[in-house]
Amino acid sequence: MQEVKIFSPATVANVACGFDVLGFCLDGIGDEMIIRKSKEKGVRIVVSEGFDLPLSVEKNIAGVSAQALYKKANPDFGFELEIYKHIKPGSGIGSSAASAIGSVFGMNLLLGNPFSQNELIEFAMKGEALASADEHADNIAPALFGGFTLVKNTKPVHILQIPTPRELYAVIVHPQIEIKTSEARSVLPQQIDLKDATTQWANLGSLVHALHTNDYTLIGESLNDVVAEPYRSKAIPNYDMLKKTAKNAGALGTSISGSGPSIFSLCEGKDIAENVNKEQIKILNSMGVPFETYVSKINTKGVTIVK
Repeated sequence: MQEVKIFSPATVANVACGFDVLGFCLDGIGDEMIIRKSKEKGVRIVVSEGFDLPLSVEKNIAGVSAQALYKKANPDFGFELEIYKHIKPGSGIGSSAASAIGSVFGMNLLLGNPFSQNELIEFAMKGEALASADEHADNIAPALFGGFTLVKNTKPVHILQIPTPRELYAVIVHPQIEIKTSEARSVLPQQIDLKDATTQWANLGSLVHALHTNDYTLIGESLNDVVAEPYRSKAIPNYDMLKKTAKNAGALGTSISGSGPSIFSLCEGKDIAENVNKEQIKILNSMGVPFETYVSKINTKGVTIVK
């Protein structure tokens, strides 16, 4: 194989109560990349379409993760990357993670799959750190594995895959404002009350149990973030109103996707998800801010080969 085209999906991280450790994969929203072998050694980005991202390998998230893998593999040939970016940077649905994991996934295929999935995550975290100034895998892991994932550890990488209830859908609201991950992290307190920590642990444990047991009611009861949401929600226009509207329309629960500004709602069944989307659009239309919305089944495949 000399060339491969891949689809690298968008993701939701934190999932309310799982700050920096929990995430899930979205369906139909993502970036496309073409990765090919070249006679000239090294990694080059020859196309970067969408959102004016740099061709410089050192300044591009996909390039940084690709270089990390290339240095480790040390092949006698090079790679060219074509990046077709559809996930807006700073949108809160894993734009940087899609870039980071997409390049190394494709390169690994062309090398004959010498690296494990955990090793691919290690390479991708190098690229993720360019965007957030921190190596974390809560978007990268679901983008690679699909479904829900829990980051047990990053040093060494240890990812747990969590079952996805069949009728679970996500509604994504993306106000067209940019919130950089590094800035969103800077507003969070370095210490939290023990009471809040205990609440967050209980919610995370309950959510993982609910996903294993298909308990939709418990999923809704567990989607409560007392660590990041109180601080990050202030930067998202009409956040409280959008959250209340989703609940009234039948959503199990609503919270911030990653560092924002996107908001996710989990719903039992497509009909409820479509209704939540419809009612939230009414609020969004009154805000005077451009927006996009998506209704997505949980993607259980992750990054995939297009051809």
